Amino acid sequence: MADAAFSLAPKPEGATGVLVLSDGHVIWGRGFGAVGNAVGEVCFNTSMTGYQEVMTDPSYAGQIVTFTFPHIGNVGVNDEDLESRVDSAVGCVVREDVTPSSNFRAEGEFGDWLAAKGKIGLAGVDTRALTRRIRLSGAPNAVIAHDPKGEFDIPALIKKAQEWPGLEGMDLAKIVSREHQEGWEGSTWTLGQGYGRSPRDERPHVVAMDFGAKDNIFRNLVKAGARVTVVPAEATLDQVLELKPQGVFLSNGPGDPAATGKYAVPVIQGLLERDVPIFGICLGHQMLALAAGASTSKMHQGHRGANHPVKRLADDVVEITSMNHGFAVDNATLPDTIEETHVSLFDGSNCGIAIKGKKAFGVQYHPEASPGPQDSFYLFEKFVGALA
Repeated sequence: MADAAFSLAPKPEGATGVLVLSDGHVIWGRGFGAVGNAVGEVCFNTSMTGYQEVMTDPSYAGQIVTFTFPHIGNVGVNDEDLESRVDSAVGCVVREDVTPSSNFRAEGEFGDWLAAKGKIGLAGVDTRALTRRIRLSGAPNAVIAHDPKGEFDIPALIKKAQEWPGLEGMDLAKIVSREHQEGWEGSTWTLGQGYGRSPRDERPHVVAMDFGAKDNIFRNLVKAGARVTVVPAEATLDQVLELKPQGVFLSNGPGDPAATGKYAVPVIQGLLERDVPIFGICLGHQMLALAAGASTSKMHQGHRGANHPVKRLADDVVEITSMNHGFAVDNATLPDTIEETHVSLFDGSNCGIAIKGKKAFGVQYHPEASPGPQDSFYLFEKFVGALA
C-alpha cells in the first residue's frame, strides 16, 4: 500500500530534488540546502521540535532523516542549539517548504544553514507515505540529491544507493569522535545568558569516551556535579586509567555497536574488572551490554523521536524518553550477570541494563534530551552520586 505513493514516473515540472531508493523507487520533490547528492540510510523522526539538534546529533551520521512533523525550519537556526560540530545526518526530507523563520532566538534560516553545512534537504514529499513504507519494509538505503536545474542521472543514483554497504557492520564512531583529549568547560543553558562555565573544582572526575557524543550530555554531567574530561573513541584502557577517573561515561554515537566494539569492548571490560563505575547511553549502553556478554542486532525501523514510553521495571514507572537508535541490545541474550532495568512499551525491546555486583548501568534512550521534560535526569544524578 505504501509503495503506491511512489512510482518511476518521469520527473514532474518544477522538481529540483529527488530521493532515490536502492530498490529503484524515485521520490521527487523540491531541493533546498546544499547542491549535490549524498548516500545514506533513510529513517524517520517523530519529534515536533528540535530539528537542529537532530541534524547535528552525530548518532545520525550516515542517515537521511525524514521528519514526520510537517513544519520544519519555522523557528530558524542558532549556534546555541548545535549538539556537535562534526559530521552527522547527510540530509533531511520534509513535507512543507521551509518558510521564513519566526522565533526570537533565530540567527539564520534553516535552508541557508543546511547549505553552509553541506547537507541536502528535500521538500514537498508525502512524508506519511514514506514513513509508512519504512515501517512496513524497513529503513532503505538511498541517495538524496538537489540540483537547481532539475538535472539528475537517475540510473547512476540508483546504482550508488545499491552499492552503498549500509550501516550494519559499519564503524562510524571513530569518524565522528574527537581526535584529542579535552577538559569539558561548558555547563547548562539559561535564557538570555547562554551556556555557563563548568566549575573546575574538586568535583568527582568523570572520563567520557566520545563515540559521537551530544554536547548536552556533558552539560548534564556537569549539572549533576561532575568534572568531565572527554577522550576519543579509540582511547586505550591505559590512557583512560592514567586520568584517574572516578567514573567513566560511554557516549551515544552512530553505526554498528559490534563494529565499534572491536576496540571499545576490551576497554570497557578492563574497566569492569577494576570496578570503575560506568554509565552508558545509546551506543555506549549497547557496548556495555556487549562487554558483559550480551548481543546486539539491527532493528527493522529503529526508534527515533521524543515521545517514546519506557517502563522502569524496578517500580513500573513510565518515563517519556527521547530515542535515536537503529540497533538494540537483544534482551533474549542477556546473561545472568546482567539485570534488565528498562523496556520499551512500543515493542518490548531492551532500554536499560545494570551489571550485577558492579556500579555499571546503561540506558538505550537519551536522558540529556529533556523528554518528559525531566523524567530521566535522575540517571545523571544516580551516576555522579555513586562516585567516590
